[in-house]
Amino acid sequence: MSEMLYPINPNRNVPWNNLPLLPIRKELYQTIEILEKLGDAKAALARLHGRSVVIPNQGLLINTISLQEAKISSAIENIFTTDDELYKAYSDQNTETTGASKEVLRYREALWSGYNYLQKNKHFNQDYFIHVFQEIKQTTDGIRPDFLNTTIKQGGTGINAGKLIYTPPRGTTIIKAKLDNLVNFLNDDEQYRIDHLLKMAIAHFQFETIHPFRDGNGRTGRIFNINYLTNKGLLDIPILFLSQYILDHKDDYYSGLMGVAQRGNWKAWFLFMLRAIENTSNITFHKINEIVSAKDSILEFVKKDDRKFRNPEDLIAFLFTQPLTKVKQLVDAGIYSENTARDYLNKLCDMQVLEKKEIEGHHYYLNLELYRILSE
Repeated sequence: MSEMLYPINPNRNVPWNNLPLLPIRKELYQTIEILEKLGDAKAALARLHGRSVVIPNQGLLINTISLQEAKISSAIENIFTTDDELYKAYSDQNTETTGASKEVLRYREALWSGYNYLQKNKHFNQDYFIHVFQEIKQTTDGIRPDFLNTTIKQGGTGINAGKLIYTPPRGTTIIKAKLDNLVNFLNDDEQYRIDHLLKMAIAHFQFETIHPFRDGNGRTGRIFNINYLTNKGLLDIPILFLSQYILDHKDDYYSGLMGVAQRGNWKAWFLFMLRAIENTSNITFHKINEIVSAKDSILEFVKKDDRKFRNPEDLIAFLFTQPLTKVKQLVDAGIYSENTARDYLNKLCDMQVLEKKEIEGHHYYLNLELYRILSE
């Protein structure tokens, strides 16, 4: 039935310049199974939203969770870094970072750059996607030029590795026209009255299928997901990231995209994306509770200790905004003088709250509980 409702890609070896414009037919998403799963996903997302807005210091979530998203989303593109390398790189933001950690931090900056772009401009446009892409890749490049013979090939090392599976639209004029259609679909909620979660799933497929850039389309598309949810008011801050679910179900993700293009199987794609939202919302909800509970427990522990800490609330709150802390960061934040900061951090090591680590000749203080929670 879905093949009749959606014109599929007739030849994966030829640019899909006839990629259908949006919207898609209602029959493709107005089914009992999809609507039931939509209800589950919306309930989980609403619970997460309700939990996050009551946290006084949202820096607890903004830095820590977005760092993990940057790491995992980059891993999907085979850009790997360890937690230790990433947290050190983030702690040393003002110094030169190289390699995979630098790529991951670029992703995180692109995530926030996209969020701030939409806070200012309110609506999506082609420049939004170009802006995010350029932030990720640190380039002035834009839409793929006409001469590029871009194809998508099977990844991995299996028997089908390197096999051509899809050829995206070719020609700058065609790509820009399809992006214009996508942007109009995203912004016009009067003409296109589709639930935002379904709309996000449709738009993610459309963007990845247009494949407008030489590289970085996957990361740009995943940043779009969270930027869309905050733009539509489903979350106040970007804390729901689908990359872990996509990484854990990578084959299903790519087969879902190809299933729409080659067989018109929108049902499997919608169910995959809705499961991703539900699953990730629940995991993030519990992770937030763990972080807040650990922070409150440690604060009470520090307050009761005979070694008196001045402004313990500010100290513990700061320690839960990132896993690795340096003395200089507490000084720069105006919380303590250098001697006091060093003294307090060392005391917290004695109390087994922190662990002092020497990395490349510099001292860092690792928040053991936050590190554990984020690593799970």
